Amino acid sequence: MAAPVRMVTMSIEELRRGYIVKQVLSGVVTQKKAAELIGLSYRQTKRLVKRVKEEGESGLIHRLRGKRGKRKIAEGMRTKIMVLYRTYYGDFGPTFASEKLASLHGIEVSHETLRLWLRREGKYGWERKRRKHRQWRQRKEQRGEMVQVDGSHHDWLEGRGPQLVLMGYVDDATGEVWARFYEYEGTMPALDSFMRYVRKYGIPQRIYLDKHTTYRSPKTQSIEEQLRGEEPMSQFERAMKELGVVVIHAHSPQAKGRIERVFGTFQDRVVKEMRLAGIERKEGANAFLERYLGKYNRRFSVAPVKGGDLHRKAPRKGELERILCMKEERSVRNDGVIQHHNRFYRLDERLSRRVKRVIVEDRVDGSVRIRHNGTYLEYREIPPELLVKPKAKKDKKIQRRPKPSKDHPWRKFRCCVSGEMAHKAGFVTYTS
Repeated sequence: MAAPVRMVTMSIEELRRGYIVKQVLSGVVTQKKAAELIGLSYRQTKRLVKRVKEEGESGLIHRLRGKRGKRKIAEGMRTKIMVLYRTYYGDFGPTFASEKLASLHGIEVSHETLRLWLRREGKYGWERKRRKHRQWRQRKEQRGEMVQVDGSHHDWLEGRGPQLVLMGYVDDATGEVWARFYEYEGTMPALDSFMRYVRKYGIPQRIYLDKHTTYRSPKTQSIEEQLRGEEPMSQFERAMKELGVVVIHAHSPQAKGRIERVFGTFQDRVVKEMRLAGIERKEGANAFLERYLGKYNRRFSVAPVKGGDLHRKAPRKGELERILCMKEERSVRNDGVIQHHNRFYRLDERLSRRVKRVIVEDRVDGSVRIRHNGTYLEYREIPPELLVKPKAKKDKKIQRRPKPSKDHPWRKFRCCVSGEMAHKAGFVTYTS
């Protein structure tokens, strides 16, 4: 009777190791070279060769294969956990479900173990989302070469005051931060914050920001812009173009990760610091930032790769305010009145006859300027109730004479007159 055949199940990696070990035993390969080929240390390779020499090919198999793990959950406990999951947490993810099992039922089970059980039963089809690989970008070499700009919406005062938005500026080369609180993220806060940044540091070469409608116009290209080969620009983009600053729009938040990480740090540190200081108003929050930013930059900013500062010198105050404002073109009516944002402005009578179109500038300080061909015009605001409204022209109605009926006396009189005239003319008339 033939002896039973002993079956040994091995993986591809174990078969590869077995072939190399056989080469060692036959003297073709040294143990040092075998260790390099197998990917183990020289000491582990010696043990593996010794086990194969003593036990044969079964010595390549891990000795814990097929044995019950010491930390394996009992089958009865596994059944209980799955019943609880189906009853109470059928739409929970494995991580959240394992937390609830521990807090509400006192059952400790790893979320990965629960994930494996659900996959085996085909009741858990979600996969862990893999993060998109993004290439790390090195910092710019010099200060002022590029500044990242963004606004952070957060409950900065933790309910003690109004909702605020933090407008932040981070130098890409040094990580130096400048910031200020505003009531909202819009064109005026963006222009005002940039003006304050320029007055403190100068004009940067480039700014890197997202595609918020404040920074990038959502309008479609007009026919005139298509003919000129231009894209529609927001007020902020127009101001940056006049200052000679290159605007770069990020395609994702991760692209401007430095300022996003700063906001994460500020939402943790600055919020707690203002809580300890008892700040409840926007003015107090901005005063706190002026004191805090110097200390923060001394601790967290880094030295640039190259020396020097690429910030350009800021223009004089009047020129900077002329550029960093909202500009819109308006028509002048025949009575010399301009309507702008539901407000009415009357120009000087001597100018209103010659000027047909003007540029209205809304400054960040709340003032309004009216300009024509580079010259600022004098005007005065008038209330709407004092305006003389032109009289509406009445439509002239065409009055048509009514059409007489068939038995109207006028028709009878006309027939008689026509018959008498025909008789006199020598025509014969017949009557029925």
